[in-house]
Amino acid sequence: MGKTLVAYFSASGTTARVAKDLASAVGADLFEIAPQTPYTRADLNWRDKSSRSSVEMNDEASRPAISGTVADMAAYDTVFVGFPVWWYVEPRIIDTFLEAYDFSGKTIVPFATSGGSGVGGAAQHMQALVPGAKVVAGGLLNGRPSAVKLASWAEGALR
Repeated sequence: MGKTLVAYFSASGTTARVAKDLASAVGADLFEIAPQTPYTRADLNWRDKSSRSSVEMNDEASRPAISGTVADMAAYDTVFVGFPVWWYVEPRIIDTFLEAYDFSGKTIVPFATSGGSGVGGAAQHMQALVPGAKVVAGGLLNGRPSAVKLASWAEGALR
């Protein structure tokens, strides 16, 4: 697998928990995709069309700012990118992350947490943002999968 990074955005802590467990299970480095302006509960109210998350997701060009950077992205061959599912795709802050680095020649594995929806078109959407990379299907990692299950899932995702 080469050198591996698990990068994640977590709005409520659920994706963070899975990302940390995944990084541990596959021996990867960990990077939090933290918004420069943290999301509040009101920002995340998807039922409110004027909430920050709704406004961002309704604007394909929206790119929320990230606090911090990956020290040496060039060192990684594989990057697992985790996020909560928003509107059947990745949140726009993931797009900010993907456009901030050169992923040429790297494999990107999306993983998501969701309260009820699937990953939808996330992998295809992400591939369009990183044309020099290979974005594989990835999948949902809900609940608290064991280290063995996470390692097996990661291996399968890379086949």
